[in-house]
Amino acid sequence: MQHLRNIVILTGAGISAESGIDTFRSEGGLWEQHRVEDVATPEAFARDPDLVLRFYDMRRAAIQTKQPNPAHVALARLDREWPKRAGGEVLIVTQNVDDLHERGGALNVLHMHGEHLNAWCTACDARHRWTGPLIQRPPCPSCEEPALRPDIVWFGEMPYRMDDIYAALSEADLFVSIGTSGAVYPAGGLVRRARDLGAQTLELNLERSKGSAWFHETRLGPASEIVPAWVDELLGA
Repeated sequence: MQHLRNIVILTGAGISAESGIDTFRSEGGLWEQHRVEDVATPEAFARDPDLVLRFYDMRRAAIQTKQPNPAHVALARLDREWPKRAGGEVLIVTQNVDDLHERGGALNVLHMHGEHLNAWCTACDARHRWTGPLIQRPPCPSCEEPALRPDIVWFGEMPYRMDDIYAALSEADLFVSIGTSGAVYPAGGLVRRARDLGAQTLELNLERSKGSAWFHETRLGPASEIVPAWVDELLGA
């Protein structure tokens, strides 16, 4: 693998599950006992903003009690050491809205679906770090309007920084998908795009994803075991 320089890593709910953060959608189509359509769409927010704000306030509080697991820490190590070893770059693109990659030590992280610990002002378009509740409609620190909402990409909204993601894929020698089902687009289509652009593709997951056939190699197991093992192998090489 000495020829590898640039690595793009896509992470999903499976990498945070072992830290106690529930995966997004259960078999019954529920997310922590709520229909996704009731808490994760712009229409839901317009229809019942209190329900949506309470839901995200609970999630925001819960995430701050969780800790990074060995998979997060291993990717942070790769993020730090790979540029020195290979002269290339590592970009962690995450579907997750927690901050466990950052708390694990990673620096080069792109949150394509937003972040729980951010609030977005729909009045002035400012974004602010936010760790407390939003249910009481606190004023925006920038414009003082009570127009803050969770800075989360809901169903029907465009994921963040897709141009940056596609640009990174165009330079990638290796695309790695960790702990994601491949069911949510456009994230689910990144492996095909990476492969079409000539990158090697690797899947690290508890079970095969919906797009598993697009990967050159798949390794199955808990993220906290197979991710550190892969990073050790890569840095050892």
